[in-house]
Order: sequence, then structure tokens, then C-alpha cells
Amino acid sequence: ELSNETYKAVILTAERFNHDLTLQFGCLARDCEDEVKYLAAAESLIKYLLTDENIDNDMDDIFFGNPPDKQSFYKTLNKILANIEKVRKIPMENRKFEF
Repeated sequence: ELSNETYKAVILTAERFNHDLTLQFGCLARDCEDEVKYLAAAESLIKYLLTDENIDNDMDDIFFGNPPDKQSFYKTLNKILANIEKVRKIPMENRKFEF
């Protein structure tokens, strides 16, 4: 389960940009056993996408053939990276979890 802070930082930021991007980050959550590993996986995915030499092809896959503007995409990825760093500064015991 993700804390409210992580959910807002990653999932909601992706959703505000494009629902298809949200799916990518949502799928990561299924494969991670805890929030620390989720944040690391999300960060790794973003760094991969920011340096991907085949980004045009991958954007077609991520956005199901309807890719957004690449610069807006990169801006959103960088925003999510910054959000991840902010969440990491919050001690785990101070994060809110909905059960």
C-alpha cells in the first residue's frame, strides 16, 4: 500500500498529465512489496524514460498510439522525480496510510 503522500506525488501527478501514464505507475505498485521499493522503481522508470533512445516508440506504447507532446511528458516526469524526493524526506511514521 502507498501512503497518501506517495499516491499524490506519483499517481495523481501522472493522472493530471494523462491517464495512460497513470497506468504505468499503477502497474509498478503491484510488483513492489513496500513503498520504499515502489519509489525506487518509479524513479528508475522515470530515469529510463528520460534517457531512452527509442522514446518515440515507447511513447506510442505507453500512450496507446496517441503520444502527448514530448516536452510536456518530460516536464511531468521531472515533476514526479522532484515529488519523489520530497516524499523521501518525510519519515515513514509521519506519512498517512488509509487502511
